[in-house]
Amino acid sequence: MQNHGEISAIIEEGCKFEGNLSFNGVARIAGVVNGSIFSNDTVIVSEGAIVNADISANIIIISGTVKGNIKAASRVEIIKPARFEGVITTPSLIVEEGVIFHGTTKMREKN
Repeated sequence: MQNHGEISAIIEEGCKFEGNLSFNGVARIAGVVNGSIFSNDTVIVSEGAIVNADISANIIIISGTVKGNIKAASRVEIIKPARFEGVITTPSLIVEEGVIFHGTTKMREKN
């Protein structure tokens, strides 16, 4: 079993990826991703990242730019200076003051 919070995959700044990404463990996105992202743990979209993708994970933390639909089993955190456009489905949503949010949320209970 992997230690919680330890990053297992990184798409670094300057990298561009198109397609479907699937991770086991924590993934940090700092580059450009077009397609879809899945993790059984946490996806972190760093400041400066540009993601045009649907994201599905346990926890999703955004401080970059995301355009797409996201589903989180536990929670979504959107941290300044993030920009988000799309639909969020999650039981818990945290949006920091100063975030640009164009979208809708669907709150549901944890399974």
